[in-house]
Parts: sequence; C-alpha cells; structure tokens
Amino acid sequence: MSDTQVTSDLSAHTPPAATVPLKFEAVVLPVSDPDRAKAFYVGLGWRLDADFTIDESYRILQLTPPGSPASIQFGHGLTSRQPGTADGLYLVVDDIDAARAELTSRGAKVSDVWHGKGLGPAEGHLAGPDPDGKSYGTFASFSDPDGNTFLLQQITERLPGR
Repeated sequence: MSDTQVTSDLSAHTPPAATVPLKFEAVVLPVSDPDRAKAFYVGLGWRLDADFTIDESYRILQLTPPGSPASIQFGHGLTSRQPGTADGLYLVVDDIDAARAELTSRGAKVSDVWHGKGLGPAEGHLAGPDPDGKSYGTFASFSDPDGNTFLLQQITERLPGR
C-alpha cells in the first residue's frame, strides 16, 4: 500500500517558467522513400522549405503545413527510427470539417470526426464532434504513405496562457 497523495495542485511543485526562448521548429519523420513523402506533402499544399542533398547518404527535406510555425523534416540519414513510427502528431485547426474537406480533396484519407478519449476506437472514441462544442474535444486523423499519423484537433478557444 502506498501513502503517496495524489493532487491536481501543481503550483507547490512547479518551478518558475523558463525565460530563455526555446522555439519548437521541426519534427523528423521516418520515411522509406523521401521522394514519395515529398510528393504526398506537397500534394497536401504544404510549403517546401528545403531539399538539400549533402551526399549519397544524407538528404534533408523540410515542409511546413499552412499557417504553422513548425515544420516536418525527412530524408536520408536523419533518424534511425523505422518508417511510419511517428504517431499522433497534432495539427490544430479552427474548423475540422473544412480541414477534412481540404485534406481529402488533396488525396489524404482522413478519418471520420470523433470525440472522446484516446487515439483509437478501442480507447473510447465516440462518433461525431464533441456534442457540447468544447474546444480541444473534436478530432480526426490521417496517415502519410509510410503510416506516420497526424491528429487533427479542433481548437476554437485556447486554454488560459496559450
């Protein structure tokens, strides 16, 4: 038996906020075919920022989703992870129906909209948008050709401080 107390009041245990800016710039996606991945993301309308071949074993591509301050990178020699192992990368949208429609029209196979907990139906998905229209509560998903998965999350009102 444990005597550990559980509390939601983190203020007593939270150090002060950091003051040095740390700007999240990019996430590396493991892909098997950089040219196929490039065609997929360019087809979605993402901006191609870079395509540099350094040598036969190192190539870096960077693309940025519309309106995003962060990008994705992939290529050769960037990661030892297996293709398709990036899971649950969030793309925040104001209007999930509009985002689904555009992505679908550009070739992505986007799931139906859901709400509830978890990332998969076995984890508690309920069909359709959050019935109360709560921000942060409505999702859809899609994968790239390698199986790297993205979650669309509808956020219409940010939490305080965001």
